Amino acid sequence: MKQPLTAKNVVIDTGVLTLFFSGERSVRSFFIDFERGKTNGIVTSVNLFEFFYKTCEKMGEDTAKVWYYQCRERLSILETDNELSLSAGKEKCHSGGGSLSLADCFALAATKRLSGTLLTTDPVLAKVNDIDVKLFAFDIV
Repeated sequence: MKQPLTAKNVVIDTGVLTLFFSGERSVRSFFIDFERGKTNGIVTSVNLFEFFYKTCEKMGEDTAKVWYYQCRERLSILETDNELSLSAGKEKCHSGGGSLSLADCFALAATKRLSGTLLTTDPVLAKVNDIDVKLFAFDIV
């Protein structure tokens, strides 16, 4: 991890990573804050995996690798462990039969674990009541 986890933890889902690398201005200030150490930008290893394969499918493996390593340089990576896996599994179980993707469940579990804020493009995640969430429009094709 780049920094110790603090009360200013910001968990990023796959869609927000895509917005950032697509040049979306609405998320840029968050990444500037991560780089300046004002907040701790965190992505789970599962969300990073999802970002890699989706980028690979649309942009090719070379681009996916470059962006993957840039994420690893810019953000703290929360690796999957027993506790996070169980918490994500509970979120999936209680999400009503699949309204949340597996990666979304890991982002949600991480946000709860770290008492952080979740940056997401998923309107279903934005409706979760027991976490702080910021929803971004996802208009990238």
